[in-house]
Amino acid sequence: MKNVLMILTAVMILTSCKNTDKQGAITEADAHQATIDSMKAVAEKQRIIDSMKLENEKAKPVVVQQTTTTQTTTRKKWSGAAKGAVIGAGVGAVTGAIVDKKHPGQGAVIGGLAGAGVGAGTGAILDDKKKK
Repeated sequence: MKNVLMILTAVMILTSCKNTDKQGAITEADAHQATIDSMKAVAEKQRIIDSMKLENEKAKPVVVQQTTTTQTTTRKKWSGAAKGAVIGAGVGAVTGAIVDKKHPGQGAVIGGLAGAGVGAGTGAILDDKKKK
């Protein structure tokens, strides 16, 4: 594509620069020969670039590295205290919102905190019994 554009540019330049006066008139054959010469020059440049790329690729050492990675996924189990805190916070928040009819948001916060504390304590006691 690059070569085609260069050739078309050369042809346009040669045809637009024709001298129309009688003394330095460029004939159609001269323009045709100039186009052929331009195409040959472009082809020679491209051949040199291609050969340089080929030599450059030959000079590079090829390094092959093989690595194998094994990923193991381990699921972390929740402790009884953590499970108890989450469950207690949920139950306490719902209960607090239902009980405090005047300010349900405030009741949910207080109930959630109390439930989380009780649940964490209960879960910690159960974890301790399982260890023994």
